[in-house]
Amino acid sequence: MFRLTRDGDVARLLLDRPQARNAIPAAGWAELTRLAGEAADARLLIVSGAGGAFCAGADLLDFPAFQQDEEARRRFREDMRAALDALSGLAIPTVAWIDGPCFGAGVALAMACDVRIATRGARFAITPARIGISYPQEDVHRLVQLIGQGQAARLLFTAAPIDGAEAARIGLVELYDVAEGPIFDAILANDRDSLATLKHAVALGRRSDSEQDRRFDDLIGGPALTERLEALRRK
Repeated sequence: MFRLTRDGDVARLLLDRPQARNAIPAAGWAELTRLAGEAADARLLIVSGAGGAFCAGADLLDFPAFQQDEEARRRFREDMRAALDALSGLAIPTVAWIDGPCFGAGVALAMACDVRIATRGARFAITPARIGISYPQEDVHRLVQLIGQGQAARLLFTAAPIDGAEAARIGLVELYDVAEGPIFDAILANDRDSLATLKHAVALGRRSDSEQDRRFDDLIGGPALTERLEALRRK
């Protein structure tokens, strides 16, 4: 289902089930958790899909079995949550490169990344209401944080698709129709420890945190600042 590759400091996680538009089967979530851990020592993780699709969501072929098995339903929910938390919890920057359909749990997967980039071919929809189910509460919370209550309600209540330009307009993605190289290079040019601290700060939002204060002080007193200031002086 997933394929993790490395090119120097960059890890790429490819959803590789194009015959199903990269829909994620129930067993795939544990695989995602494992591969997220394997990518932790990279400096950047890029998540994308094969075959002209990002992710069509959870595999609906699993759902008839869930109806008859309460334990399977619970395990599915918990495995999906663990996988998305593992991805969002990585200390390295993560970017979702979204081309083609990004539906249902695929949107949750994209939202677990730090930055979302949509191509001209990207299409988004959150469709649980069409089949009479709900959306995990943690993912509804992420959606509301990104685009606000009104737009979240619009996407969830209508289940209607939107294109990449509209996704950018409402804040579901940060970039639309751009080349991938410049933003990746810009991230990789920065200090790894600084990025990890800043990522944690973004996750905290307005909350204060004594550990973040300590990291701030340590970075100012650390060797990376000395080296980078000297490099700037030489320029």
